[in-house]
Amino acid sequence: MTNSEYVITKKGLKELEDRLNYLKTTARQQASKEVGIARAYGDLSENAEYSDAKDKQGMIEAEIKEIEEKIRKAEVIDESNLPTDVVVVGAKVKLYDVEYDEEVVYQIVGTSENDPLNGLISNVSPVGAAILGHKLGESVEVQTPNGVNTFKILEIIK
Repeated sequence: MTNSEYVITKKGLKELEDRLNYLKTTARQQASKEVGIARAYGDLSENAEYSDAKDKQGMIEAEIKEIEEKIRKAEVIDESNLPTDVVVVGAKVKLYDVEYDEEVVYQIVGTSENDPLNGLISNVSPVGAAILGHKLGESVEVQTPNGVNTFKILEIIK
């Protein structure tokens, strides 16, 4: 388990770095161009295009700062060195969902990579937080929006 407030897999870090690169190059350049074009329309005090372009430019700069901060604080999980006997952030876990009588596979990831429809659940989600630290074969009760559900840890996949 990790004490960092921001954990991320190597894949997630790469995606953040790619997004940051796009914002700093393509998006920033395009926004600057749009501000210049809108400025040419004249009176800036009543120029909606200029105001919109400046707002877009501001949102891009805010996202750049947010991503830079996430990268700076990130604790990157090395998935190749994860244990297979206990659930930790980065682990892929096969669970038996008692309520739905089915097996599900999730990878426990940091909040920025959360994508439940694709099997990625956050370490702070109800299921993710509940199974962290539990061992292979254990059953864990999870408080979900629909009530308490039980999951049995069937496999911790390397």
